[in-house]
Amino acid sequence: MNLLDVSHVNKAFGGLQASNDISLTVGAGERVAVIGPNGAGKSTLFNLISGALTPDSGRIEFYGRSIVGMAPHRIARIGIGRSFQRSNIFTRLTAFENVLTAVLSQTGRSRDPLRALARHRTENERAESILARIGLADDRDRLAGKLALGDQKRLEIGLALAMEPRLLLLDEPTAGMSPEETAGTVALVESLARETGISLLFTEHDMAVVFGVAERLYVLHQGTIIASGTPDAIRANADVQRIYLGEAP
Repeated sequence: MNLLDVSHVNKAFGGLQASNDISLTVGAGERVAVIGPNGAGKSTLFNLISGALTPDSGRIEFYGRSIVGMAPHRIARIGIGRSFQRSNIFTRLTAFENVLTAVLSQTGRSRDPLRALARHRTENERAESILARIGLADDRDRLAGKLALGDQKRLEIGLALAMEPRLLLLDEPTAGMSPEETAGTVALVESLARETGISLLFTEHDMAVVFGVAERLYVLHQGTIIASGTPDAIRANADVQRIYLGEAP
């Protein structure tokens, strides 16, 4: 059984077919990338999987269980975490408070969480552990809005980790980063996958990142999957070269 099974999914916005008969799978512990030009339908696909959108037709199953129509917070609690193209963090809270809030939400203790820090020793320790894992222990008391872009992306990944996901959706995790920030984020993502066994489904425009991290790829064009396979197979695919990679077949 696959961890995630998307089967013949369709989604239209008026006359625009954003997802056209999309089918893909992610296995346990697998690292899978979805690539394609701007407007190809990558974020729509992630919104469908994470519950922000409901497909017009088709199946989306997580461990064999349908998640179509399930609210995003329920999907998060059953094991699908997500980061966004634009960092989705609490900019006026510290890095520690961000992660602790997510931890308390996962444990069902989110009501008035910041007034109850001392009463939740286990949650405090878990938040500290997540900050250490994402490399932000030294910045625990900095306001999230004051962190560098790369660190904000790391923090967002930390918020997703607080939900104890089995599948992590990463939407353009290195967008706007410097080469140094990109290298650090890639190293973090790879270490998380290796050390925790989390499955990854990610979109990314940096092909060096894609081919360095992904075990399998799907290529989207105008809402349709035009190719899938290993990095070597995608590199050699004439349609992908023509439409996306900009290389002569």
